[in-house]
Amino acid sequence: MSPQIVIGAIALVVVAWLAACAEAGLARVSSFRAEEAVKSGRRGSARLAQIAADPTRYLNVALLVRVACEMAAAALVTYACLEEFTATWQALLVAIGVMVLVSYVAVGVSPRTIGRQHPLNTATVAAYVLLPLARIMGPIPSLLILIGNALTPGKGFRRGPFASEAELRALVDLAEKESLIEDEERRMVHSVFELGDTLVREVMVPRTDLVTIERFKTIRQALTLALRSGFSRIPVTGEGEDDIVGIVYLKDLVRKTHINRDAESDLVSTAMRPAVFVPDTKNAGDLLREMQKDRNHVAVVIDEYGGTAGIVTIEDILEEIVGEITDEYDRELPPVEDLGDDRYRVTARLDITDLGELYGLEEYDDEDVETVGGLLAKALGRVPIAGASAEVELPDERRLKLTAEAAAGRRNKIVTVLVEPAEKERAE
Repeated sequence: MSPQIVIGAIALVVVAWLAACAEAGLARVSSFRAEEAVKSGRRGSARLAQIAADPTRYLNVALLVRVACEMAAAALVTYACLEEFTATWQALLVAIGVMVLVSYVAVGVSPRTIGRQHPLNTATVAAYVLLPLARIMGPIPSLLILIGNALTPGKGFRRGPFASEAELRALVDLAEKESLIEDEERRMVHSVFELGDTLVREVMVPRTDLVTIERFKTIRQALTLALRSGFSRIPVTGEGEDDIVGIVYLKDLVRKTHINRDAESDLVSTAMRPAVFVPDTKNAGDLLREMQKDRNHVAVVIDEYGGTAGIVTIEDILEEIVGEITDEYDRELPPVEDLGDDRYRVTARLDITDLGELYGLEEYDDEDVETVGGLLAKALGRVPIAGASAEVELPDERRLKLTAEAAAGRRNKIVTVLVEPAEKERAE
């Protein structure tokens, strides 16, 4: 076996090892980290910043060097084995075994581990070699990538290897495990990915939960409704609840009445703004960008039959990223609070079966609703707002008075309901 061939093969493996180190290091160094290195005055940071500005180009160069050296080393080892062994199959078997072992350990595992553990140092050293090498090679790496991509199924040409969404998610999880980012930040990044697959109908406020006002109502009535409900934007309906003709803003109502006190008697339709309509199948991420561009905060969601499915605000979409936005005064409430004299303060989500048990009923059921909040809404015939009350009849003909108490949270939902015997029954 010629010693020159062995030394040549070893030299090629060493170069491939260095190229694999450079690949691993460059893949983990962002432009932000390169800029930080420049600000700190780190040696070689200027070259590193050049590479971080166009990482794909230099990754392709490192990839080409590694593959070329591995292939050349394999050819030399095969040639040496053919000289050493008389049987061709023996020579090929030994050559394959040697190169698989060398490629896996010396080019696969070892350099990538070092590159990932010391990315900044590895990438900085690699910059001294890759910058002049890229100038010498010119367009060759890019041309080879284009040829490879032309043979790869998919749309169009890409500049080089890219990470899939699953790989990016895994990278974020790894960053959280290594304490580079907080758990809340990790969840937020995942939420951004999920927003791209979220439809508007998944984040909207359904029509059954909307507080609306008819267009023939006065501005004074609209002001009262806005103050009682806590909403600053209220949909305006025309011929029916399904016919939303516009949106009235609290600030417009206040501005109009401030300028002219007599304007309180004007119709709501004179102060409303045109409504923006979107299909319920629209992508939530696309809608968020449109809302930012048009400076619009609310849109009416239309279902496949042209009816009103609900409304969506920019805050509803943002909640998908940052989580639920709650009021600073929100607190955990007990499901039932005994006020004495058969009076109870219950959560709006309390099951009506539990409500019946408070008044000695073994069974209390309703075909249409399941919660106390739903029971009140059914009795009112509309979405309850703070202060709204209605009477409901129990199976034993007793009557209860339900009163919606103060709303809470960004959507101003009724959180608690005051339950007490109706006045007539209490008087008896």
